[in-house]
Amino acid sequence: MSNVYHLDIDKKKIQGAKIALLPGDPFRSQTIAGKISETYGTVNEKLAWKREFCTYLAEIKGKKILITSTGIGGPSTSIAIDELAQLGVGTFIRVGTTGAIQDSINIGDVIITSGSVRLDGASTHYAPIEYPAVAHYEVLNALVEGAKKAKVGYHVGITASSDTFYPGEERKDSFAKYVLRRFQGSTKELQNLHVLNYEMESSTVLTLTASMGLRGGCITGVVNKTGMENITKECLKLGEENVIKAAVAAVEYLL
Repeated sequence: MSNVYHLDIDKKKIQGAKIALLPGDPFRSQTIAGKISETYGTVNEKLAWKREFCTYLAEIKGKKILITSTGIGGPSTSIAIDELAQLGVGTFIRVGTTGAIQDSINIGDVIITSGSVRLDGASTHYAPIEYPAVAHYEVLNALVEGAKKAKVGYHVGITASSDTFYPGEERKDSFAKYVLRRFQGSTKELQNLHVLNYEMESSTVLTLTASMGLRGGCITGVVNKTGMENITKECLKLGEENVIKAAVAAVEYLL
């Protein structure tokens, strides 16, 4: 039995796991696996780490769960989802961090994405731009219940998913200090359309899973807000801890 090329794992190694949690940061794979072991008194195992893809195998209530990092952005995320699907995984939950663009959202809250504005390119290789990037209702409901169980503030709504961190999110703290005309004023427009946040992978996750008949969802911890250019260690820690607690709690509702 051969390994899938990028993730460097095979069907035997994943031991029948059908659910995958997808952080961006490879080091967060270990953190999530550790949280699962701590919560449920089970062991976890690192299966592989190749490039940005770090995979752990954990267990919740007798069911094997994968945690596979995707790296940043749509292209590497699409590889992770496609190869995991080839191995038989059917449910995918992005567990990441985000910047909020609505004043009512606080640092440390979690945002549960119901659908994404497709500002990426990778998803268009799987479905045309007219195809909606929407979360599976079972995953969406589980994430809401997980946030409630974890007792963290949560918001459900639309996410803007950008290919780039700087121009696509209309940031002025880049090297060039310039945003192309197509993005100038985009944040204000998105705010008026009741979009909650910016991140970089949800449109890929939701488009791929929906178009392939799989279950997909996205939950992100808020680590900064519009007008707050720097992400502090304290904000990052709070956002990461809360989103991991909520995501791990949500898995129980999907087993």
